Amino acid sequence: MRRALIALPLLFASPAFALSDPEPRPAMTATIDYPDTRRVDVVDEQFGVKVADPYRWLENDVRNDKAVADWVAEQNKLTDAYLATLPGRDVFAARLKALYDYERFGVPQQQGGRYFYSRNSGLQNQSVLYVRDRVDGEGRVLIDPNGWSADGATALGEWAPSEDGTKLLYTIQEGGTDWRIVKVLDVATGKTMDDKVEWVKFSNFAWAKDGSGFYYSRFPEPAKGQEFQALNENQAVYFHKLGTPQSADTLVYATPETPKRGHFAQVTDDGAWLVITTTEGTDNRYEMTLIDLAKPGAKPRTIVKGLENEWAVVGNVGSRFWWNTNKGAPRSKIVEMDVASADLATRDVVPEDQAVLQGATLIGGQIIASYLVDAKTEVRRYAPDGKLLGQVALPGIGTAAGFGGDQNESETFFAFTSFATPTTIYRYDVKTGQATPWAAPKVAFDPADYVVDQQFYTSKDGTRVPIFIVKRKDVTGPAPTLLYAYGGFNIPQLPGFSVTRLAWIEQGGVLAVANIRGGGEYGKAWHDGGRLLNKQNVFDDFIAAGEYLIAKGITGKDQLAIQGGSNGGLLVGAVTNQRPDLFAAALPAVGVMDMIRFDRFTAGRYWVDDYGYPSKEADFKNLYAYSPYHNIRAGQRYPAILATTADTDDRVVPGHTFKYTAALQATDIGDRPHLVRIETRAGHGSGKPTDKIIEEYADLWAFAAKWTGLKIKPAK
Repeated sequence: MRRALIALPLLFASPAFALSDPEPRPAMTATIDYPDTRRVDVVDEQFGVKVADPYRWLENDVRNDKAVADWVAEQNKLTDAYLATLPGRDVFAARLKALYDYERFGVPQQQGGRYFYSRNSGLQNQSVLYVRDRVDGEGRVLIDPNGWSADGATALGEWAPSEDGTKLLYTIQEGGTDWRIVKVLDVATGKTMDDKVEWVKFSNFAWAKDGSGFYYSRFPEPAKGQEFQALNENQAVYFHKLGTPQSADTLVYATPETPKRGHFAQVTDDGAWLVITTTEGTDNRYEMTLIDLAKPGAKPRTIVKGLENEWAVVGNVGSRFWWNTNKGAPRSKIVEMDVASADLATRDVVPEDQAVLQGATLIGGQIIASYLVDAKTEVRRYAPDGKLLGQVALPGIGTAAGFGGDQNESETFFAFTSFATPTTIYRYDVKTGQATPWAAPKVAFDPADYVVDQQFYTSKDGTRVPIFIVKRKDVTGPAPTLLYAYGGFNIPQLPGFSVTRLAWIEQGGVLAVANIRGGGEYGKAWHDGGRLLNKQNVFDDFIAAGEYLIAKGITGKDQLAIQGGSNGGLLVGAVTNQRPDLFAAALPAVGVMDMIRFDRFTAGRYWVDDYGYPSKEADFKNLYAYSPYHNIRAGQRYPAILATTADTDDRVVPGHTFKYTAALQATDIGDRPHLVRIETRAGHGSGKPTDKIIEEYADLWAFAAKWTGLKIKPAK
C-alpha cells in the first residue's frame, strides 16, 4: 500500500464593526468605469429573512451561457487595461521567470526495482514523469505532458506504478478541472495501452497485487452541459481489469441509499486486503470497510462504523492492523487492531501527545510518525509495539513530507522545505537512520539573505495564535506586508518554499502567515474552534493578526495586503467586509463567496462539515451574517480588491467570484479599484501551467505593491 505521510502545505450575530475613517491611501488617477452588470429580481425567503440575489444569472456556466461569457470578457478587458498601467509588473514577471528556472523534483516511488518521479527542468509548463532502473541511475522520460495542448493547460495528474513496476496508471487533467481521464502505460516500451477510464474525481488508485488491474472511484456521468456544475454524488469503487472496456468494470463498493457518501480504496502491501475509506464530507470522519482479497467473493465487512472519527491505515501484518485515529485523542494516536477478532477491540500503541500526529507509515519494520509542534514538522520512529526509537533528523526547522513505500523495505524518501529553503528530496534508510540528499535544487538566490521568525499574538477572545514572519535581513521598520491565512478544513499552514512569495520578499516586502483557528495546527480543538458556529473566530484571528503586525511596527496602517485562496478567499472576503479600514489591498482567490448557495454546486455539498447547512436555521443565520457576497457595506471605504478565479474551476465554481465582483462594483465603497481577474482553461489551482502562474502573480504583486506603497526596484 503506497501510503505517504503527508505534511506539506503542495473550506451569528453580526459583529461590531470599526467605522473610523482610514488614513489616506493612494488615490485613483481616474474613476474606473465598471461594466453595467444586469440585475435580476431574485429574492429567496429563508426562516423569515428575505435574501436578495440580483446576480444569480452569473452562476451559469460560462461555456453554455453567452451573457456570462460576454460579462467575463468585459471584466477581463477592464482588469487588463488597469493592470497594464501598474509600474513594476514587468519587473515581477521577469524576476518570477528567473526564479522559476531551476530544476525541481517530486518524491520518488520505487516499485519492482524501478524509481518513478516527477521533474521540471525549470520553466516547463508541466512537470515530466521519469523512471530510473536504479536509485542513482540515469532517468528516462516516461510521460511528457507539455505537448498535450498548445497552451500547456493539459496536465499529468495522479500516477501509480504496478507492484512489479511494469505498468503505470496515470491520469489526464484537462484545463484545471477536477475530472480525470485514466490511462495505462507499458513502462518498458513507453506505449499507452488501450485502457481508458472516465468520470473519475477525488479518487485514490490501487493496483491489485498481481497487476491484473486496479481499483478506483468514480461518479456517474453527469448530464450533458452539467459537467462543471452538477453536484458530485453516488461515488463508488470499481475494479478495472486490464485489456477490458470501462463498461465491463466490476462494482466493488457503493452506498446508493446514502448518495452523499464517497469512497476510496487501498490495497495492503501484502495484497491480502482491500481497505475502503468512506466519508460524507471534509471533516475526517470515516467508516472503514475491509474486503478479504484472499477469499474470492468475500463480502465487504465494515469494521469502523458511524462516521465519527478519523482513521487511516499505518500498516498491517496479516490481520494485525495499525491505525492512526483521533478517537478519544483530539491530537491523534496510533492503535492496533486484530481485524479477525469478533470484538475489533483496539489497543493504544503510541498514545496521544502534546504534539499533533499528522500521519504515520510502517516502513522497514518501524512506524515513522510525523508530528506538528507549533506548526513545524517533527518525525519520530517507533517499534511496532510503540517503543520510541528516536527521531528522523531533519535539515532544519520546516516541513517534511513523504515516507511512503513498501512496509517490508527499509528504503523510503521524503521532501523537506521551509520558507527560505527550496524543496530538497532525501533518501532515508530506516535500518541505519541515515538521510542523504537525492535531489537538491540550485536556485538563483541566497537563502542566507532572509530571516524567518515565528511569533505569537493574542486574538480577540484571548487565544494565542502563531504567525510566521519572513523578510530580507536588511528590512527594518514598517514595510509593505502580505498577510496570508487559510483557517479551515483542519488544514495546517506550514513552512514551505514558494517562488511567487520570494519575488515579493526580494523587493523588500514582508510575508506573514498566520496559523489561525479552523486549521489543523493544534488538532481537533483548533479545527473545531474555527468552524460551524465558531467560524467568526477565524475572522477575528485574522483581523487580530493584521492589528498585531501594525502594533509591532512590522507594517504600517496603509501597507497591509491580505491574500487567501478557496476557503482562504472566503476569509479575505469576510474580513474585508468586517474591517475595510484595516487593509490597503485584498487578494481573494477562487473564494467561496455565497454562503447561502455553496452546497448546490459540484463539491460544495462536502463543505457543510466546516460551514454548516444553509437549510438549517441556526446555520443559515450564522452563514448569512458573514457571507462575503451578502455583507458588502455601502458607505465604507474599502481597500483595493483584485479577486481571481478561473473558468474551469469545478470545485469552487467561478459564479461565487462573479457575483461577489458584480456586487462590489455596484456598491458605493470608495474609489479604489475592485476588479476580477478570470483565467481561461484553468481550474482551482492544480495543473496550472508555469507561464500562467508567472503572469498571474506578476499581476497580483504589482497590484499589491501599488496599494501598499512597495517601491519596486528593477532587476540588476
